[in-house]
Amino acid sequence: MWLFGSKGQKPGWMCINLLPDRVDVAHVLMAGKARPEIVLCDSYRKEGDTAATLGRLRRELQLNRYRCTTLLRSGDYQIVPVEASGNVPALEAKIAVRWRIKDMIDYPVETAAVDAVFVPAPDGSTERASQMLAVAAKNDAIAATIKPFNEADIALEVIDIPELAQRNLAHRLEQEGRGLALLAFDERGGLLTFTSGGELYQHRRIDISLASLAEAAPEQRKELYDRLVLELQRSLDHFDRQFRHVAVARVMVTPVPGADGLREHLAANLDVPVALVHLSEIMDFPHIPELHEDARQAQCLQLIGAAMRDESAAA
Repeated sequence: MWLFGSKGQKPGWMCINLLPDRVDVAHVLMAGKARPEIVLCDSYRKEGDTAATLGRLRRELQLNRYRCTTLLRSGDYQIVPVEASGNVPALEAKIAVRWRIKDMIDYPVETAAVDAVFVPAPDGSTERASQMLAVAAKNDAIAATIKPFNEADIALEVIDIPELAQRNLAHRLEQEGRGLALLAFDERGGLLTFTSGGELYQHRRIDISLASLAEAAPEQRKELYDRLVLELQRSLDHFDRQFRHVAVARVMVTPVPGADGLREHLAANLDVPVALVHLSEIMDFPHIPELHEDARQAQCLQLIGAAMRDESAAA
């Protein structure tokens, strides 16, 4: 998303995600691989402050030799759909987005870092994309994200967002020419993304966390499942109205406690097939056996997705 300089020497990307009590790290190799390979996926408890922990990891993992990225927290940015500027170059269209969103965010646009991705036009259309997803974050939030990395002497090349990290993973699950709805849960809640051809079309946040699913009694869990059915039905209907040219082939759900029960409940109440995500079907991780565990997969999904960047990727 937001690009900076890089001193990386080793292939692949290293995502370093900062959480309140730990630092999660994943390294994924993409180039020259039939299937992406997860070389490293681990969590490190914080010892001292964040910068001190990052400094220790820089030495232990030689992080200065990798292209490094991190993820913004969901409350630190906004995604705003906007109309794309006419037939102007992509770079100019992205620059123009800043002024298009000035009345759509609740702080001065002059104090924001802004980037955007294009939503593809219908297949076969001679027109350029007519819509963009603008991403805005306060400069203060970007500076606060970078600060502990600078203090630890780790050069960030990219600051990304979970929606685009999830898009990277969703691309591997898509059926050619069809859309995919991917529903993922972590400590912060649920994230639903709609993608096709490796592009993000829409997203939606759902206020149901991994912990709430794990800790719910049977009756409470059914209520949560019913809420998810309603959220998915509304989102699928809205997506169909907005993008009639993209047929959603299936809904996929990342592993959660009681995953089979959730899949069965969704499948019985939705008009599209529902399947569970199993990383081993699309990626290799021969030296990380814990990723076969559902809970660990769910915890690390967006971390891994953020490290699934093409070597030349700019978004």
